[in-house]
Amino acid sequence: MDAALAVAIAAGAVAVLALIGCVFLAQRLRRLQGAQKAVLGGSSHDMVDFAVSLQGRIDDLHRAVDEVASGLSRVDRRVDGAITNTAVVRYDAYEDTGGKQSASFAFLDATRTGTVVTAIQGRDYARIYVKDIERGTASVALSPEEQTAVERAMAR
Repeated sequence: MDAALAVAIAAGAVAVLALIGCVFLAQRLRRLQGAQKAVLGGSSHDMVDFAVSLQGRIDDLHRAVDEVASGLSRVDRRVDGAITNTAVVRYDAYEDTGGKQSASFAFLDATRTGTVVTAIQGRDYARIYVKDIERGTASVALSPEEQTAVERAMAR
């Protein structure tokens, strides 16, 4: 019986050690599950499901960024064609008028394309001239005042 008692005591000690090991592992498992819930945001999914859903959201984000970049490209093209450079040159076209009543207006985009409008005022008449500018080159010769207006517009 002494041998049987020794085996029973040894088996009991092993069982107690196994029980302590199980309690220790259960505590570690609870901590790990708590940490997983913190990462997953409290949902009951496992890490693989979370990673798959996260990848889907990242793909959606990439598509949204591509759409924004495409829209921004369209806006850039529209802005490049917008009138952004303007200038006004006032002057006396005729010695007898006084007061710098004549003016040349330059309306150009970033590529130096646009229009020059000139209004020449006399005592009893007014004349308006419109000249197109294509990449810095006028379709008709520019007066010195019109050329000054174009240069000032492009200097901005």
